[in-house]
Amino acid sequence: MPKTHPGLAPDHFYDPSLCPVRHVLSHIGDKWSLLVITHLKFGSHRFSELQRAIADISQRMLTVTLRSLERDGLVARHVTPSVPPRVDYELTDLGRSLLPALERLSEWALETRPAIEAARERFDMRGS
Repeated sequence: MPKTHPGLAPDHFYDPSLCPVRHVLSHIGDKWSLLVITHLKFGSHRFSELQRAIADISQRMLTVTLRSLERDGLVARHVTPSVPPRVDYELTDLGRSLLPALERLSEWALETRPAIEAARERFDMRGS
């Protein structure tokens, strides 16, 4: 049983191998994964379509991101035998179950962006 300390989170929250939140968010919390998941909510897409939609992602990073999301069961990869082979990506049921949380996070980001930008300006005006 993990130890707890008054006023602190249980020890397992500080251990990256045990923390349930870190364990999941470390795979989906980066900006590329969130952008890919958000784009796939509109339906299946080919690799090239995803790369055009997320213009600043490199081919390598998109490949790494899709493989990670596929490994976690959030994205499914479908290969259609043709010349050249057609590869499509789509959200799985597990991936779609993440959408309400991401939509709420997106709403929060839109609502709080002005306050965050103002806080950054105040901080930056203080100097380093």
